[in-house]
Amino acid sequence: METIKVLIVEDDPDWLKGLSAYLTKQPDLQIIGQASNVEEALLAIAKLEFDVVLMDIMLANQAEGIWLTSEVCQKCQAQVIMLTSMEEKELIFEAFQAGAIDYQIKSDFEKLPQAIRSAAKKQAPINSTVAEQMRAEFRRLKVLEKFYQVKEIKNMITPTEMDILEHIDQGFTQTDIAKKFVISIHTVKVHVGNVLRKLGGQSSKDSARKLRDLGVFKKEDSQNPNHK
Repeated sequence: METIKVLIVEDDPDWLKGLSAYLTKQPDLQIIGQASNVEEALLAIAKLEFDVVLMDIMLANQAEGIWLTSEVCQKCQAQVIMLTSMEEKELIFEAFQAGAIDYQIKSDFEKLPQAIRSAAKKQAPINSTVAEQMRAEFRRLKVLEKFYQVKEIKNMITPTEMDILEHIDQGFTQTDIAKKFVISIHTVKVHVGNVLRKLGGQSSKDSARKLRDLGVFKKEDSQNPNHK
């Protein structure tokens, strides 16, 4: 049976003692080091060889565990399991960004031995609570990304160019647009050329479709004169 070497970083001395005693009873787990603060953790990371780190996300009331996780992932191949006493939703995504492979609630300590074994094999599944929080965060980031993308486009394109693109998306021809805005075909073509240069589209219809998909166009009941 291959022994898995475990480093525990935890600032609650009573919980650290109890957890160490519990894990020591597992025949394939070996506690090779303990750290109760950032300084001790950095020293252990530099000097010890370990397979898995149980990392308390909060040390001295600060989320130092996230920064320490990043240090572990940069300096060795060990896997990090984040430990927390509650579902700190705003920190879950940061923990995985830092390189953690799993996220466990301390009250579910019975699950830790198997979580350690899975982490050592780089097979740690993300539990349902964490998975949902990560999905929610990805959704939030997607909305935020779209917001800034729309803002950038609106700052880049003039109101006239936007109106022309919106009419193109509705099926208006350049001749229709010239008549509607009482401008020359040449002027319409200049605006279209400017849009293509700014957005890098292959055609005005492609650029219009892109803006429509982003929800950039204002909602108006403008009808294509050729549409019945």
